[in-house]
Amino acid sequence: MAFTDASLTALRVFREVAERGTLTAAAAALGYTQSAVSRQVAALERAAGTRLLERRHDGVRLTPAGHVVVRRAAAVVDQVDAAARELAGLPDGHGTVRLGWFASAGAGLVPRALAALRRTHPAITVITREGSTPALVRALRAGTLDLALLASAPPFRPPDAETPPLHLLTLTERGLCVAVPATHPLARGDVVDVADLHGQRWIAGTGDNLGMGVWPGLDERPEVAHTARDWLAKLNLVAAGCGITTVPASLTSVVPAGVRVLPVHGGPEEQRRLMLARLPSPLTEPAARLADALRAAARDA
Repeated sequence: MAFTDASLTALRVFREVAERGTLTAAAAALGYTQSAVSRQVAALERAAGTRLLERRHDGVRLTPAGHVVVRRAAAVVDQVDAAARELAGLPDGHGTVRLGWFASAGAGLVPRALAALRRTHPAITVITREGSTPALVRALRAGTLDLALLASAPPFRPPDAETPPLHLLTLTERGLCVAVPATHPLARGDVVDVADLHGQRWIAGTGDNLGMGVWPGLDERPEVAHTARDWLAKLNLVAAGCGITTVPASLTSVVPAGVRVLPVHGGPEEQRRLMLARLPSPLTEPAARLADALRAAARDA
């Protein structure tokens, strides 16, 4: 079988596997069985005459040949989808930008940037989605995102080890803060001493982000009173007096009433970078305009 015989379905499935990181997740996203996904990948590998995926205990990883195929697959699938839109009389999508973002960026930065972009360039359509850093990076590599907002903590390593390296632009670098109820004893001052964080009740994230919300490096087992994936839920739990949580400084402007956001002194600085990531290729004009809007929103926050 020659690679030119590869089916469009197999290319779509392979791109989904590359983005999701596991056969199981790709199958769930596509509504297929895992065995059907495996068959499509196997057919594509036969057509390519080489392995495209490295199966590991924690999922799959693209081989060098797999990177070539997923890059080309993204282009083919996008062109076919554009043709389908044109035949249906729909916009061709050339003015569309696909943006991924981590959870807290959606609370303030992303809406501000999109509102500004609509005022200056109303013809540009932006499609967004939230995701974890690994998921957003895979989506960039798979060609299903054009830009991604990522958060990074010291020692600020690259988000993945693949080649070519992603192009990373630092938008801001600010300290991590704590959000406390306005009636909490810690809210009486303008700063919090790290020693006063011992023995507090914390509102943390869920799943892989369980530690998000607890101050890093505490030399005790923290008491996690509540877990929530959504930042607004965590902040409203703080407002209700249910505990305290960590927040990036950029969320200060969107906290609900009854919450104070305070810097922490007395320990190692906990800096957080907000980065705009993309593949190292020229941006389309709509993507460049969105990048400009994100930079301006980050600067003005």
